Amino acid sequence: MSPKAASLRPVPRLYLATPVVDDPSQMAARLPALLAAVDVAAVLVQLSAADPRTLISRIKALAPAIQAGGAALLLDGHADLVARSGADGAHLTGIEALQEALPSLKPDRIAGVGGLSTRHDSMIAGEAGADYVLFGEPDKTGERPSTDAIADRLAWWAELFEPPCVGYAASIGEAQTFAASGADFILAGDFVWNDPRGAAAALMDTADAIRQAHGSRGNQALLAEKADRGDAG
Repeated sequence: MSPKAASLRPVPRLYLATPVVDDPSQMAARLPALLAAVDVAAVLVQLSAADPRTLISRIKALAPAIQAGGAALLLDGHADLVARSGADGAHLTGIEALQEALPSLKPDRIAGVGGLSTRHDSMIAGEAGADYVLFGEPDKTGERPSTDAIADRLAWWAELFEPPCVGYAASIGEAQTFAASGADFILAGDFVWNDPRGAAAALMDTADAIRQAHGSRGNQALLAEKADRGDAG
């Protein structure tokens, strides 16, 4: 990406992951205030195991609180329930799951993907038609790459590819780092819900950190552009 392109990149937007939802009533009550306080592009709904009818009921209970707040509702998996529940799309884990889900989701609904352990897998996902690629989420054992490794992957993708990239942030500090690295979206989850000050305070601080990182990134890009023209200083 040229310095000029970097300077024009929009401020990364928040992508909020819910805790695993069993009873949707409490989450449905909390979400409207959160979405009113902070710009959230999408909410990733994580559901505890249940039969399809129960899952669809949970999704429909959450949908008004999310979609009326201007955010897209994405399911963590369950691509087969997207159309039946009124969700906006699904997040899939791995190339195989993405390819299996694409026919039922495209072109009207969102198909995002994570679980991309190599750069090659990321490129395959982009070529297959993923609407975004996610970097940095924990694997099945809870392990994840280092912050520096995730930032490096985000910067590589942002420089070379068109589909948006998402950085999975485990803290406000990581959200700031990933925004500075070129992420289009920052996925925030557990650290928001576990903040002793409350989720709204954590989300607002995360949004502020993202804006600061974006401003710093833009200033650095403009300085680099001036240096290239020979008029820095």
